[in-house]
Amino acid sequence: MAARFCGSLFLAVLLSGANASRPVLNQELSNIFNELWSLDVNRMTPGIDYTISVQSRAGFVNQGSHVVMDHASLPLFSNVNENKMRNTTTFSRFMKLLDNYERSTGITERVTPEEQTEISLFLDAVLETQVMKRAHQYLVSKGKSSSDITQFKSQLNLIWFHLYHRQRNTGPDSCGFEHVFVGETKSGTEIIGFHNWVQFYLQEKNSHLDYKGYKARDHDLPDQDDHVLNLQFSWHGVVKPVGSAFIGTSPEFEMALFTIIFLMNTERSTTVLVNIDQCQMELVVIRQGRCLGTAYPKLLSSNSRHTGQHSH
Repeated sequence: MAARFCGSLFLAVLLSGANASRPVLNQELSNIFNELWSLDVNRMTPGIDYTISVQSRAGFVNQGSHVVMDHASLPLFSNVNENKMRNTTTFSRFMKLLDNYERSTGITERVTPEEQTEISLFLDAVLETQVMKRAHQYLVSKGKSSSDITQFKSQLNLIWFHLYHRQRNTGPDSCGFEHVFVGETKSGTEIIGFHNWVQFYLQEKNSHLDYKGYKARDHDLPDQDDHVLNLQFSWHGVVKPVGSAFIGTSPEFEMALFTIIFLMNTERSTTVLVNIDQCQMELVVIRQGRCLGTAYPKLLSSNSRHTGQHSH
């Protein structure tokens, strides 16, 4: 069976609000994002490159709570083809960046020359992919990026890796990449960001993360082929009541999607409604000045269910 992009996993009322508050479908972005989806040759294949076990539905947990019922006795990832990840340049260089950051906000980040080199090599690898080449071409056509690849690399570096203050009483303590792909903790009681499946897998493998179960509407059940999941988990003892992540997608695919949304809009908070593969979702991007504050998906419906629905 061909892998679906996602499953019926997001609690629309909880995460999206009433239908009336949803943006209008952005067909142009849907088109370009489906092109990027087709070009994502580095995407991992469920059942072949990795296997997940979604297990049971997680319960309600208050933000800041350290007590949570575990509805998943097994890890989410039962296996991942690490050999393939290590031999896929964007994945291997991406993984080298994951240990470069302080977990807690409020602690000033220090970027060593070695870490700066790792960032540069990662961006070089991303820029070599067809996914980012097509994203760059689109942004140039819209007048949002220079056609010069060196300038585009600098633009990506600013958006994703430039350090800024997330907590005011310290030095620069965060960046878009850290928040979205690595995850952070706030005041020791809250997980913020953390929307990446590779980091989830590695932290789970190293016993730093405990998957507690999936979150979904009453009649929706996740599938091992799904490429978007809504999850509950604890990380270093701190609980994330509801977290979202793409599963199996490449780093370049996620960076391309959110970079396009970031550059195509100027509002502090942008939500776009798109159809990608068999799913309708909102993609949320929040700015931190000229940098990315956060970015994540909110699934509304899957498997073309939305095509037969009417607004209420």
